[in-house]
Amino acid sequence: MLVEKDRMRSFQVEAAKVEIYPDAVSMGRAAAQAVAEAIKEIEKRHTTINVIFATGASQLDMLDALTKINNLPWNKVRGFHMDEYIGLPISHPASFRGYLREKLTEKVSLKEFNEVDGTAPDAEAFSHDYAAKLRAAEPQICLLGIGENGHLAFNDPGVADFNDPLDVKVVHLDLVCKEQQAAEGWFASTDEVPESAITITIPALLRVPRLIVSVPGSRKARIVRRSLTESISTNCPATILRAHPNATIYLDEASAAELDDLFPRP
Repeated sequence: MLVEKDRMRSFQVEAAKVEIYPDAVSMGRAAAQAVAEAIKEIEKRHTTINVIFATGASQLDMLDALTKINNLPWNKVRGFHMDEYIGLPISHPASFRGYLREKLTEKVSLKEFNEVDGTAPDAEAFSHDYAAKLRAAEPQICLLGIGENGHLAFNDPGVADFNDPLDVKVVHLDLVCKEQQAAEGWFASTDEVPESAITITIPALLRVPRLIVSVPGSRKARIVRRSLTESISTNCPATILRAHPNATIYLDEASAAELDDLFPRP
């Protein structure tokens, strides 16, 4: 069923809720408001609010809006970082650790923030230790996006596993993923994108009770359509979002451009 309210359109695909906003800024504000409401609700029942944060272009407007919302209990939020390139120094413009310091932890004072250190001397050992910390925290909210190849975090189609025995692992990045990172301006060319990364795996993401997915921009229109229409499989990892009991996918008109034949405008 398609619902329109104040220029926002919404519908549901299997278990996933989808909301479409006029532009990336209004989409980001709506997603941020949903995060704020979830944080306040969790605060009623828990002394610590555990949140997984994503990075990249998809999160810019959401994080900007979220960090401007007044009276959020940031001092009770323990943050976790979703993924990071291996071997990339924090000083590099594409460093996700650097991104989250600039866009989040330097703007609001969290109780704690756990970074993924891609420069750790032993990436496998770091992944094991980070996974244990993540599992013990039992995150209640996960903020994420969808890659142009359908990846969730850095779980590209070739390495995504819906039954992954690991919660955090080392992965090799595929060409489409690298092309996206270069196209968004994080690297001067595809050749500069690191070959591998540390990522939270799909089962660990799906265990989180509340998923808030921000997917703006015309470059995401094709993968949004695939994510909402293809059979659920690792050929497009984001299709698994349709099986989560409490996931909302936030789109702008640009990223929803290929959906009009499926979900016509009122």
